[in-house]
Amino acid sequence: MRDDLRLEGVGRRYGLHGPWVLRGIDLTLAPGTLTRVEGANGTGKSTLLRLLAGIDAPTEGRITGRPRTAYVPERFPAALPFTATGYLTHLGAVHGLSRTAAARAADAWLERLGAAAYARTPMAELSKGSSQKVAVAQALLADPDLLVLDEAWTGLDTAARAELERAVAERTAAGAAVVFVDHDPRRLAGVPDATYAVTGGSLNHRTEQVTSVATGPHVVVEAEGSPDAEPPAQAAGLSTSVERTAPGTTRFTVPESHSDVLLRSLLGERPPWHVVSVHRPLPKDSSESSESSESFDSAESSDNAVRSLESESRR
Repeated sequence: MRDDLRLEGVGRRYGLHGPWVLRGIDLTLAPGTLTRVEGANGTGKSTLLRLLAGIDAPTEGRITGRPRTAYVPERFPAALPFTATGYLTHLGAVHGLSRTAAARAADAWLERLGAAAYARTPMAELSKGSSQKVAVAQALLADPDLLVLDEAWTGLDTAARAELERAVAERTAAGAAVVFVDHDPRRLAGVPDATYAVTGGSLNHRTEQVTSVATGPHVVVEAEGSPDAEPPAQAAGLSTSVERTAPGTTRFTVPESHSDVLLRSLLGERPPWHVVSVHRPLPKDSSESSESSESFDSAESSDNAVRSLESESRR
């Protein structure tokens, strides 16, 4: 995504004389940003997301700078005359991928979301949760520049919800804009660059500050570069806190959902950064011995994650 997506004086109503669902909406989405939209049921959140996704056209006002867009709707039409792979391959081709590339991306996303076993299953026979995984996969397989998620986590199992959070981090790190609605206030808590509330047909920017470390699980990554190396821009952008602890050594505090992406960015630097440790932050009143125990408990899983990412970076 190279340019901002802008909504200027946008309004939407259904029918020539129907009531206005939204009116006077001004909104700018910049590349690489994550935006949360909140509001009570029936306030127009889904209408706003459909306008952003290009599914609906504004009744008044204008939308400019539209990038390549993908959308996960609140209700996904599961009873389609395709298998899961067939549907995703078809959608990938619609997004401009070759059939081979689309099929490869379909298999990769079904694997990531834990639905590979249902790749050849007709869509009409999928459970609600499996259908939702296909809905998420179709939005991600062509690397969209704008990703619009309307309650996309609903119906997913725990592992798939975490994978979608990682995918959101990957898209914003790659310069895409992501907009989402979710009923769980803890979803990506502390991570969004902006939060808006839809009330009375208007869009209001929430300006109160949120302490991100306190509102969601975070991970602390200690990494070393060359003595004069500045923290990589992408890694810093993913982090809620960046602290130089010694020449060439930096401590990144990052939302847990973004930790894999941050590790990839560090290992992808030339020359690559060395990951010293990965652990959870501790409460301020925790003792030093507790910190050692916390780091030790997480060391094995952290080492496994780093080794896996190092292996990927060499391929």
